[in-house]
Parts: sequence; C-alpha cells; structure tokens
Amino acid sequence: MDTPDQLQAASAFEGRYRLLVDAVSDYAIFMLDPEGRIASWNYGAQRTKGYQEAEILGQHFSVFYTEADKQAELPKRALDTAASEGRFESEGWRVRKDGSHFWANVVIDPILAPSGELIGYAKVTRDLTERKQAEAALARSEHQFRLLVQGVTDYAIYMLDPEGFVSSWNQGAQRIKGYTPEEIIGQHFSRFYTEEDRAKGEPDRGLSIARATGRFEREGYRQRKDGSLFVAHVVIDAIHSDDGTLLGFAKITRDITKPRETQKALEQAREALFQSQKMESLGQLTGGIAHDFNNLLMVILGSLNIAARHLRDDPKATRLLKNAIKGAQRGVSLTQRMLAFSRSQELHPEVLEIPALVHGMAEMLQRALGPQIHIETRFSMSLNPIMADPNQLELALLNLMVNARDAMPNGGDIILAANNELVTSESAMALKPGQYVRLSVIDTGEGMDEETLSKARDPFFTTKGPGEGTGLGLSMAHGMAEQLGGRLHLTSCKGQGTTAELWLPINKRELSENQTNDFTQNRQTEETENNEKNERIDSLKVLVVDDDSLVLFSVTAMLEDLGHRVVNAESAKEACEILKQDSAVDLVITDHAMPQMTGMELAELLHRERPELPLILASGYTDQLTLPGYLPKLSKPFSQEELKDALHEALAG
Repeated sequence: MDTPDQLQAASAFEGRYRLLVDAVSDYAIFMLDPEGRIASWNYGAQRTKGYQEAEILGQHFSVFYTEADKQAELPKRALDTAASEGRFESEGWRVRKDGSHFWANVVIDPILAPSGELIGYAKVTRDLTERKQAEAALARSEHQFRLLVQGVTDYAIYMLDPEGFVSSWNQGAQRIKGYTPEEIIGQHFSRFYTEEDRAKGEPDRGLSIARATGRFEREGYRQRKDGSLFVAHVVIDAIHSDDGTLLGFAKITRDITKPRETQKALEQAREALFQSQKMESLGQLTGGIAHDFNNLLMVILGSLNIAARHLRDDPKATRLLKNAIKGAQRGVSLTQRMLAFSRSQELHPEVLEIPALVHGMAEMLQRALGPQIHIETRFSMSLNPIMADPNQLELALLNLMVNARDAMPNGGDIILAANNELVTSESAMALKPGQYVRLSVIDTGEGMDEETLSKARDPFFTTKGPGEGTGLGLSMAHGMAEQLGGRLHLTSCKGQGTTAELWLPINKRELSENQTNDFTQNRQTEETENNEKNERIDSLKVLVVDDDSLVLFSVTAMLEDLGHRVVNAESAKEACEILKQDSAVDLVITDHAMPQMTGMELAELLHRERPELPLILASGYTDQLTLPGYLPKLSKPFSQEELKDALHEALAG
C-alpha cells in the first residue's frame, strides 16, 4: 500500500503530465475508454478538430471519421488492431466539427492495467493537410512535366542511368531516332553513334565530361534505327541527389539537319550575292576602262589609217603602219571582250541560222585551230533560228573552240553540236521558261577540276601561261549570252574533257522570205553597196562634238581627209551656240558620254529645233540605250570606212 507521501508525489506527477499534454497544440492527444468513447481532451485536439472539451467528452471517436470510413467500420478495426497488435497507425481523411476534412496521421496505443487488463486507448492525431497538399501539388507537377516531356516531338528527351543505359523515352526521341520505348529502354545510348565515333570512344567521353563538369554539349552525326544519319545538337546533364550521389544523366538531342542545310544555303546565297556585287563592280570598272580605251584606240587607228593613205609610196613605212594598225585592231577586239563582260557592249541581234553561221566560219576555224584538230558538227535537222549578234556570236564560238584546242595539246576532236531545247520552269542555270538552242563545244582534253571550273568564267582568270591568254574569252561569251537572255554553262571533269554550252533564245518571228542564210555574204554585199553610195557624197560642213580633244582631232582629220569641212565643239552647250550662229552646218556627229548634257540629250534637242539636220551618235557603249529611228549609231572606235557608212546612213534619213 502506497504511503501518503507516495500518493502525494504520484498526484503531483500526474498533474504535471496533464499540464504538459494540455499545452501541446500541434497534436490532438486524448484518451478513449475500452469502447472508444472520448475520456480526455487536450488543447491540440480542440485546435485541430474544433470541439470544446465539454462538447466531445463521452462521444465515440468515430465522429471524426467520414461516412464512407464509418460504413467500412474503420474505427472498430483501428481499435481491434491496437488491442491485438499493441499499436495502430495510419493516414486518412478526418472530419472537423464544421464538417471540413483534413488529412491526419493517427496513432492509437492500448492502455493496460498492471494486471494486463485493457482500460482504454491513447490516441494521437496530427494534421498533415499542408504536407498532403504539397505532395499532391508535387505529384501534379511531376505528372504535368511527364506529359510535357512526352508531348515534345522536336527534341529527343530521355534519361540515362549512371552507366549510360536508357531509362526513359519521349515521343520526340521516338520520332527522331525511330525506336519505340519497348525497343530502346534498357539499351546503351552508344547505339545512336556512328561506328567510327564508337570506335573512338565518343559515347564514354561524353558521359565522362558530363560526370566531371556537370554538362556535355556537342554537334555531330547520329544514327537512326534505319541506319540513316542526321546532324544532332546534343546536351548531356549529370543528375545528382542531395548528397551528391550520381543518379544518372538527362539527355536532350535535337535534329538540326534542316537548320544546318538552311544555314548552308544562306551562306551560299550570301556568297553568291557578294560575288554578284563584286562582279557588278568589276563590270562597271571594266566597262569604264574599255570605253576610255576605245577613245584612245580610235585616235590611234584614225591617225594610222590617214598616215597609211599618205605614205603609200614608202613600202617600209606602209608595212610598219599596217603592223601598227593590226596591233590597234587587236586592242579593239580586247575592248569588245571587256565591254561584253561588263554588259556594256551594244549588241545588234539578227535572225541567225547556226548551220549557216558555222559554215561561213569553217575555213577560219580550221585555220585558227590547226591541222591537229578535227571538227565534227552535229546539228539537229530542224534547228530553230536564233536572235543574236553575229559578230559577237562568232567571237564567242571562236573563243570556246580555241580553249578546247588548247586543252588538247596533242590534237584531238572537237564536236560542235546544236539542239532545240524547251525550258518549262526556271532551271538551275537561271534560264527563264521558253525555247532555246543549245550550242555545245565538246572536247576530249585535259578537263578541269572543281576549283578551276568554279573560277573559269571569272574575268582575267586563266590557266594559260603569260602572254597566252587574257582570261576574258569565257567571261565575254558569258556576258554576251546573258545580254541575249541566255546562259553559258560549263561541265568538266579532270581528265575527261569539257563541254561548253551556249543556251541562246530562239527567234520568235518567222524568217522573211527574202532573208538569206549566208550572213557573211550578206554583210559583204551591204558593205560594197554602201561604199559605192558613199563615194557620191558631196563635201559637207560637219559639226563634231566630243569632250575628248584627242578624239576630236582624230575625227576631224578623218573627215577632212574625206574632203569635208569640220567645226569642233567640246561640249553640248558649245555646239548649241555654234548652231545658233552658223546655219550652214550640214550634219552633226556627237559623242554620247559628256558632262552636263549627254549626246543623246543634245540629239533630242536638235531634232526638236531642226528636224531636217542629220545627226550621228558616236559612243563606245550605250548601256542598253534605245536610240530613236532618226539617230544612227557609230560605235567607237570606228574606221574611216565606217565613218563614211554612217554619213551615208544619216544623209539617207
């Protein structure tokens, strides 16, 4: 039997224990009798469940359960488990006094008397609603993230374990690499690499870098299930736990084949634009130089021709002058090539039959190419006529065939072929849809490698030795073809010869019945007739307008040598003043490219004021200038015979 002191001490301890339990606010701690009725109630229970002690004491603890749990007899099972097993613990939804639910962690312990008799239960309940909500939010977030990753189709997003074996697989990975999840999960990611990269240890190197630095990023070729290759941008990130343990790797792969091709095409377009701008600038420079050079050549040729006429009795001087004239004429040919390259050489298109043109050139071609070259022609029987400048086409054809000859130093065959071609859509050669004649020069010579072929049409580029070529032959042919709306196309392989194709638009008008196919004879006949008519021109008073004093002097000398009187003007303004004071001027020859007022503007002004006054426009190039019918064109440099022809044309109206 306990002594009074022991009873007093026990009572004091129980009081302190009750104060402790009542002070706890985060846990609902209360007692149940053996039948489950509430026998005690602390402050934490009141705060958590909403009941005052007076309201809840004596009530059965099942009042805290949901209706579904009560129907399932969960309260009874909880007490039975605690009584039989010594403890019951679970989590679930519980009900507060106001009917709201909260997520609770519940622990029930049986209370036994010293004799072992069950005298009640101790029940501890904790409100875990916030944790439950956080877990639910996390679960939703993880679910949404999985849906997001699975829904991404432009990126292959998947996980690797620490050894590099695939542990997850999204739709993008399946689309890009071709494997289903069942086929690839559990397989090593190295199978996406090429055989060469696997042999070099690239997969392991990528994981090693990611493991050491936390990240690996590269671009390279990867292999799909079907064996095809694609260009991939790859990122591998190392995934660690909170304690630093490597859990695996997150791998993201993007197929950048199309963007890479687009970037490459953009770079090629930029390079083409740069090349085009460079060629345009070079063309403008070349055209300007050639125009100025034409003026100098005209002075030289005019002076030499006049000197030759006055030194006919001196054979030695005559030979020297003829040699000088030939040299100057070669200079004229060079300027024509330069102007053709710069698109500044005025073309005079005519209706041409290619077989007739080639037949007229046959003797000259064979003489130029030499006896070691055999020329074979292969022309379509129904070849369409074309519109082209015969002189420029002959020069272009001669250049192409000379190049073919030079590619066969030991001789060989050159095939000259022509066929009708129909272009239905804009082709790789930038030809507009329409009908063309493809004139081909085919040799079996040394051929060109890719680098040489890419530069072949560039001006002044030549593989020939010093003094053997100007590098303007192909660029001149290219410029002529483009001016006509066609194209020069080259194909070649080293050691397999070269094919040069001139694509020229056909003539869309029918040939008139009285046109002759022998253009060489036609031009000779016209020249003879014109020369006969020019002999009958009486002495004229001619106004010559040019801002170049050397050209002015040369033209004056040629006109005076022909028996005409000449008045000079160095500008259009000065010419107008002279014409106001001198009404006896019979004809005006004016340069086109002059400052302040061009020759074309001067001619238009004079035509309005004195329409009966014959006019001639002299110029090295007109840059696509369209001349009115009353204004004949005299191309610089011109000879004395060409000047006579122009005089006759102007006087004939």
